[in-house]
Amino acid sequence: MSMILSASVVRVRDGLPLSASTDYDQSTGMQECRKYFKMLSKKLSQLPDRCTLKTGQYNINFISSLGVSYMMLCTENYPSVLAFCFLDELQKEFITTYNMMKTNTAIRPYCFIEFDNFIQRTKQRYNNTRSLSTKMNLADMQTEIKLRPPYQISMSELGSANGFSHIPVGEYKGTGKISAAPHQRLEPVTLPGIVSFVLSLLCGALNLIRGFHAIESLLQNEGEDFSYVIAFFLGTAACLYQCYLFVYYTGWRNAKSFLTFGLICLCNMYLYELRNLWQLFFHVTVGAFSTLQIRLRQPQGKSPDYNV
Repeated sequence: MSMILSASVVRVRDGLPLSASTDYDQSTGMQECRKYFKMLSKKLSQLPDRCTLKTGQYNINFISSLGVSYMMLCTENYPSVLAFCFLDELQKEFITTYNMMKTNTAIRPYCFIEFDNFIQRTKQRYNNTRSLSTKMNLADMQTEIKLRPPYQISMSELGSANGFSHIPVGEYKGTGKISAAPHQRLEPVTLPGIVSFVLSLLCGALNLIRGFHAIESLLQNEGEDFSYVIAFFLGTAACLYQCYLFVYYTGWRNAKSFLTFGLICLCNMYLYELRNLWQLFFHVTVGAFSTLQIRLRQPQGKSPDYNV
């Protein structure tokens, strides 16, 4: 019998489960599939926006949008077009019910467990295909899947229980390849992120102005220390690089942001004699706040205009 067995909603950034259906099947096959669910959850940010994993008599399908992934487990003979229509309904309802700020700041697993009610109702509808009312979307979905089929994750790509082995990076256009990391889109900007970006620019501008003043003072007084000029301009470069890291995705992005924050702290420590405590506190606090916002704004699993 073809049917949907379970479904869950997971945050792409860190694999945090936000909601899931209640499963009563404790068979060995289901227990194994739950392990695959966890393994996939940890690697969602590295996978395309629409994937299928075939695990013998079961299939795991998922789509990702706006930093959230919608996963489902079904029998191997369940129609693919119905599976992705089911995930599409979950996606639309979840986006309508919860704003992005809540999903980005959630810290507890299953903090949206009440969404399980909708998952269960939708699962019952899709398991009774004769009474399924959303047949109007099937033709569009079938065309979409033919034009851009889901990426087929092979069992050989599954590494140990700790995660995946390396998957080659390439340009993903629905042909089974993954988007290159440098072109990966980040999650939409939040208000705190905009504030941190503006404050970083302000700190960079202040450092730049003080740097030019230090050059003028150096030209007028031969005894002035040129290292102050270097410290001001390094502070400017660090602030501007934080802005760059916030806007664009790069490899080792989080590590770079921490190193940049460390440079900001070192520059301000060196400029201790030229700034009062409030100025030092402002520059260091802005640097820490920007580092936090860079850490929070992670790559999203797919482009926002995806319309599965």
